[in-house]
Amino acid sequence: MNINLSVVVPVYNEEKSIEIFLERLIKTLSKIETDYEIIFVLDPSTDQTEKIILNELNKNKKIKLITFSRRFGQPAATMAGIFHVKGNRCVIIDCDLQDPPELIFDLNKKMDEGYDVVLARRKSREGETIIKKIVTKLGYALIEKISDIKIPKNTGDFRIISKRVIDNLKKFKEPSAFLRGLVAYIGFKQTYLEYNRDRRFGGETKYNKYLGSLKIAFNGIFGFSSRPLFIMSILGFLFALISFSIGLYYIIIKLIDPSITPGLSSTILFITFFSGLNLLGLGLLGEYVGRIYDEVKNRPNFIIDKKYNFDE
Repeated sequence: MNINLSVVVPVYNEEKSIEIFLERLIKTLSKIETDYEIIFVLDPSTDQTEKIILNELNKNKKIKLITFSRRFGQPAATMAGIFHVKGNRCVIIDCDLQDPPELIFDLNKKMDEGYDVVLARRKSREGETIIKKIVTKLGYALIEKISDIKIPKNTGDFRIISKRVIDNLKKFKEPSAFLRGLVAYIGFKQTYLEYNRDRRFGGETKYNKYLGSLKIAFNGIFGFSSRPLFIMSILGFLFALISFSIGLYYIIIKLIDPSITPGLSSTILFITFFSGLNLLGLGLLGEYVGRIYDEVKNRPNFIIDKKYNFDE
């Protein structure tokens, strides 16, 4: 069967959302009137998520399931799904119902105008805490300023992509895959549709909502720019110049009046400040070296335990 539309759904501990999500998703796909597949990629869960998905795929053979051998995280789950799609187009969406499945109809229709990527851009974020909104806003601002490529603001992974974008994504083997950055890096003709993001249907996010967002932001920064290293080089030069000037000042003061002894408090202040700066520089360098280390090991980004409803 020739599949025109694939839907990739990374999932972890979402037993409360699966059934209503599928009901709304399948209703929307039926309106599009095309052959489709729904690929769930499951990080091993502690609830009944897997059991519910297996029950649903027994009812509908267009539903497929990939389970990991252990928890590899949402980015790995998303990429695993993309590697397995057979459709000419692919939608990436979470099943927590914050991103409305009904918008897929409009995303698909917009792609008919000749676009390779149609992003879903958030106008509002219902149910998110002030801290979460601040972290997200700062993360996007930082990525925009530092990244070498333009990554659209207020967009998540929810989007539809064309066959040639899918094929190019399959070429990437990065351990810390940042989908938003990879799609922006690939390029081609892209646009967006705006929508209001809803509250989660089933309680709190199962992925760490603060550290997870921070990790994604770091992947966006360190995966698509070496500018932080350049900034640290400039800062290092400036502060070295300041240190030299301060040292020269104390030498001159000592020559003018040998009885004057520089203050201990200012010395401690400078030592702690420059030590902190050095640690920051080492931390930035460590982030890049760590990613190089992961690349050199060349380990698989995920390990599949089982696959259901796939032909192979």
